[in-house]
Amino acid sequence: MRMTQICVFAVLTFILTVQGAAAETMTMKDAVEAGLKDNPSILAAREALMAADYAVKSSKAAFGPALSTQYGYTRLDERPTSFGRTVGSLDNWELAFNVHQPLFTGFNLLTTYEKSLLQKEQAASQIDNAELQLTVAIQDAFLRLLQARENVRSAEDALVRLRSQLKVNTAFYEVGLRPKLDMLQAQVDVATAEQLLLAAQNSVDTLSAQLNTLIGRNANADVEYVGALEYFPVNLSLEDCLERALKNRPDLTIARQTVMVAEKDAKLAAVPYYPQVGADFNYVRAGNDPAVNGGDDHDPSEWNAQVGMKWTFFEWGKTYYAEKSAQKNVSRVMQEYQNLENEATFAVKESFLQIEETEKRIAAAKEGLIAAKESYRMAVARYEAQVGTNTDVLDAQAAQTQAEASLSLALSAYERAVAGLYGAMGEKNPELLPR
Repeated sequence: MRMTQICVFAVLTFILTVQGAAAETMTMKDAVEAGLKDNPSILAAREALMAADYAVKSSKAAFGPALSTQYGYTRLDERPTSFGRTVGSLDNWELAFNVHQPLFTGFNLLTTYEKSLLQKEQAASQIDNAELQLTVAIQDAFLRLLQARENVRSAEDALVRLRSQLKVNTAFYEVGLRPKLDMLQAQVDVATAEQLLLAAQNSVDTLSAQLNTLIGRNANADVEYVGALEYFPVNLSLEDCLERALKNRPDLTIARQTVMVAEKDAKLAAVPYYPQVGADFNYVRAGNDPAVNGGDDHDPSEWNAQVGMKWTFFEWGKTYYAEKSAQKNVSRVMQEYQNLENEATFAVKESFLQIEETEKRIAAAKEGLIAAKESYRMAVARYEAQVGTNTDVLDAQAAQTQAEASLSLALSAYERAVAGLYGAMGEKNPELLPR
């Protein structure tokens, strides 16, 4: 029996050890790095970059010669004749090889290659943009999680205070010093606080699942996110932030690259204006049988080389209107770029103002919390001394809970505004360290 107990204990210990080892502990920086490594949206952007790289190689290969072959059989209904003399056979087999080298394609090959290079750069910028957006999203969720935990702690403290007040009310009621109404009111407030605590705990679980998803984990993964809400000064001027945004934001880079791609498309639309020049080398084998070894009516092989030009110089305005359409598209994307630049300026200004606002809110919330704690202490003391009311105590308790929530909200909003500012400037700052 004792050996069985020892075995059971050993198994339970092993299970708990494995479970403990399976849990991950992550700071904000760790979470951002994990997301940039494993988030599917980032992996998809990297695949797009690889595809763009292959497109560059494909367009580059188009400059070289193209080799093709053709093999066929032709059966005639009667033998061909010329001046009463037979000059061919009924069965004709032919094998042909062709080497085509484009010499001038109206700048089509060159422009296509340059466009593919731009699209590759654009794909790389899209990775930067996706990483930046994911970084800000992870930081925002992380800070909301820290705020939710503070709300849980505040709700737990409030519940402890309310339960303590309920005990005092119950004791006073039992000895006839307070009416039953005070005790019932305290019971209602305890029940309400328990519900608020459950809601706060559910918010923590929800935000943890959201963070798991953002970093590329299963929503139910066992990850412990560690950190604390804190204030740190951001010594940046608005002018510096705007300058850095216009220089570093990847979406602005993508927009500029989109303009250049559109310009290449306009150039490609004008390709039909030019002739197409190419060189060909042809080698042909023919015969009366599949071996194409010649015959009475076929030479076994022949070759020829030629340089030719093809030029379609009139198509009822098709090329003209296609070029005009492409030029209008260039104008459109240039306007979109200008609009995006204005939106980037606004985003920086908005985050900058939010930082200034939340700094003031933090200072006010700290002072309010000090006053709320003192008010609650005095209300409890007055109630226990029989010179205050139960309502005063409950109001003071609610005010303290609200003051704690206001402080955690202000701290969270401040750090989220800082994360938003760096995102608006196009800079990844996983730890939110001053730069």
